Amino acid sequence: MAKKMKVSMMHHKRLRELAEDDITFTEEDTDGLLLPHNDTLVISLNVLDFKIKFVLVDPGSSANIIQWRVLEQSKLTGSIISATKLLTGFNLASVTTRRDILLPTNAERVMKTTLFEVVDDNMGYNIIMGRPWLHQMKVLPSIYHQLLKFPTPEGIKQIRSDQPAAREMNVISVSGSKGKEHAA
Repeated sequence: MAKKMKVSMMHHKRLRELAEDDITFTEEDTDGLLLPHNDTLVISLNVLDFKIKFVLVDPGSSANIIQWRVLEQSKLTGSIISATKLLTGFNLASVTTRRDILLPTNAERVMKTTLFEVVDDNMGYNIIMGRPWLHQMKVLPSIYHQLLKFPTPEGIKQIRSDQPAAREMNVISVSGSKGKEHAA
């Protein structure tokens, strides 16, 4: 018997039970995954008319972040908004962004105009989708199931993580840190 996790949504300050559109994750959602895993949630996402790979879904990020080189390669630099912000990571390292950009994102035919902070530094991933996009889309991510689920007028839609891409990014990250000494 499959275990289900029930999620109720709070809507307009009242609890609304979702009868037909409950968002659940079951063990069947792990079919096709390499288990056990410790993988990040990496997807491909359509931004404007471009399919962007190596998109990290990070519920811990307070911003949606895109690399400058992705905008250059996609010829999207014309829509830049000047803005200076300081982004600080969990290790208190920081990067200053000087630009924002509003871009349409398309996730399973759900279109949202999304604000991105533009960074010049190489961050490994092409895009990081943080809490602003997750909240806007009402996404419920499951890192264990390597899956995003979200409500739409047509029912619950889902986006499966690209587990091989996540593992490729992990190898790059681990190999890039080899040889560095860690202070105790």
